[in-house]
Amino acid sequence: SGLSQEAGSVEQLSLHCAEGSLEWLYPTGALRLRLAPRLPPTSAAVKGGSPPHVTACIKPTGTFRGAQLYLEREGVLELLLPEAPRPRARCFSWLPQEKVALFLQATPHPDISRRIAAFRYELRGDWLARPALPAASLSAEGACRPCNDTEILMAICTSDFVIRGSIRSVSNDAELQESIIGVSATRIHRQKFPLFQAGGRPGRPVGSIRTPLRCGVKPGPGTFLFTGWLHFGEAWLSCAPRYRDFQRIYEGAQRARQNPCEFPVD
Repeated sequence: SGLSQEAGSVEQLSLHCAEGSLEWLYPTGALRLRLAPRLPPTSAAVKGGSPPHVTACIKPTGTFRGAQLYLEREGVLELLLPEAPRPRARCFSWLPQEKVALFLQATPHPDISRRIAAFRYELRGDWLARPALPAASLSAEGACRPCNDTEILMAICTSDFVIRGSIRSVSNDAELQESIIGVSATRIHRQKFPLFQAGGRPGRPVGSIRTPLRCGVKPGPGTFLFTGWLHFGEAWLSCAPRYRDFQRIYEGAQRARQNPCEFPVD
């Protein structure tokens, strides 16, 4: 609470958890949030490869008021969230040796109305595949191009969810710049959280998967293998080959003994 801070003071905090939330009541002065996630050993750079990046995503609540959020990188400030921002996630990456922090600065107001500057955050090593996240730092080409065979094989091994199913609907949210794909699942191979639950035809779990609006997703017939990541509790699409194409890719890798993990194919 800003009520316990002196005017003009800067409170120093460190964010170590992979994900969490911050709520600042009656913002006064500023908060400086050092980003120091505890990364798993698998995030270490591959020998001889490029250094791993660390990625953070910030999503303000719909009632974010009373402050502005800046990214502080090597002493330079960049505005991430103005006061009363749209509830969209902002993502950015940095190298482990870079000095990075978030600077949450209270905005002056003539009254003492109750204001809350609150947001959720995710801190992690670079995503193992290409997550289609609504971030300015991720190019349209990178987020929207089809996955190649290697990326598809890795996606079935490492994704937060792997769902075989068909597209029921596609709706677009122009404000959030997101497309929401309604999916009817014929088989749930993996889901870390119950994203797909019964609700469609008998025995058919249904759920929704998001992707950037700029990718121009259209509804189409056939069976797909949807893979992707959880992002602030929502499913985001990574790779979605047609199931028959996936079968061909997987069986070819199996014959060549190049499949990174075992996967049930029928």
